[in-house]
Amino acid sequence: MTSRNPRDSRLRLVRPRPLAAAPRAVTQRSSRRPAPRPPEGTPPPAELARMARAGLADAARVARWADSMLGPGRDGATPDGKGTLSEATAERAAGELGLTPGQVRADWDTARLAGLVEVHGDIARPGWRLRAWNRDDSAVLRGWVALFDAWSLAHPEPADREASAVAEVVSAMPQVLSFLQLSAGPVPVEQLLDLLEQRVTELRTERCEIPYGPQPEPAAPPDTDAPLAPLLDWALHALAAVGALTCADGQATLTPLGSWAVWVKLEQICVAAQSPAGNIEQPAADMLRGCAQLRPNAARAEYRAWLAARPVGSAVTELLAAARGEDALTRGLAFEALRVVGAPAEPDVRSVAEESWLRPYALLWLAEHDGHDPEDAHEVLTREESTWLWVDTAAAVADHGEAPLLVRHLESAVQPTVPALLDEVRAVGHPRTVQVLVALAAAHPDPALAKAVRRAAFQVHTGGS
Repeated sequence: MTSRNPRDSRLRLVRPRPLAAAPRAVTQRSSRRPAPRPPEGTPPPAELARMARAGLADAARVARWADSMLGPGRDGATPDGKGTLSEATAERAAGELGLTPGQVRADWDTARLAGLVEVHGDIARPGWRLRAWNRDDSAVLRGWVALFDAWSLAHPEPADREASAVAEVVSAMPQVLSFLQLSAGPVPVEQLLDLLEQRVTELRTERCEIPYGPQPEPAAPPDTDAPLAPLLDWALHALAAVGALTCADGQATLTPLGSWAVWVKLEQICVAAQSPAGNIEQPAADMLRGCAQLRPNAARAEYRAWLAARPVGSAVTELLAAARGEDALTRGLAFEALRVVGAPAEPDVRSVAEESWLRPYALLWLAEHDGHDPEDAHEVLTREESTWLWVDTAAAVADHGEAPLLVRHLESAVQPTVPALLDEVRAVGHPRTVQVLVALAAAHPDPALAKAVRRAAFQVHTGGS
């Protein structure tokens, strides 16, 4: 969707809310209509997950290799800190996996975009989806949807095309994909080109971008007469590369996975969390996931019941172990449960305050425990810690929430403008930064802001500036 009204690029100024409450926003969803059923003929989730596993099998193989061979204390995978495999690591993986270095790098990039592997400086570690790969169909499907959202990063764009034209085509492709999904069959590429040209014309007519900061001398306007056929060809091949469609004999057809993903985007639904039934008997991580959709009061009652069935010491240890996992929502909920524990948890929470993944959560917990007003507790965090927590919470929303909730999450950022937020998000080095920015760009209704966010995602992915 686009707007006919000019949009200010500044973040809307709102009364600061405690960042400790940000994870709660994932669970405080407005009442909604019953989830609609997918179109007739859509394969069941288990079959879709099988297709996704098959399409991502090579990426998962490289991710597992990285998990076993590139852990702490071993040779670094990415000495430049940009997430790109070093020459030596790519050669080593190619030899051990029977691939070429080029294939290894391509599979590595796919694994990163799908959240199967995360990079922390020069250390690679498995994403939470890889841990759940063989037992959790929803994790597999979310990984594939993350790759689908990032299709424009998964396949290099034409080098001889203006960046503005590429951005327009990326912005216009959701309508093209929607048309393909509604057609439920092959569509001539010529027909898609007509639709793309119409949509790009609408974007150029309706969009009103407000420049960020001081501007250089006006440059020559983009060539609006440049043919879009090469860019449509790039987009279709990029979407085919991630398994969303097939293109042959001058026609394009969505795959079952692609059709399902487009329907999911159109309906703005997400995979339901586990039922809360039986949480008291579950391990901490499963209990927290089971409570994800409960209202805060109901979740706290569940935490109390779970804690009552265990010695406090072992319960706190188990909650902190769950917080160290890869799922950001589980991390936030673990500290909500630790708030229910109260004073007995203080020594353990204080002991993890130097762990980078847990530090912002621990500092907020300790501030509230020491008597700070929850509305002001975020003031104990540095700007970098606040930004890291913003990205981590956004990852939770992207994985478990809905698109409008991710857009509203912008309001909790400490930065006053979108450009400042993007600059600091890129600098903080959170391993989920690319996925968060891609999801935000896909969700935001403002095409100018979405373009800026998508550009930032591409720069983080490629290590550019």
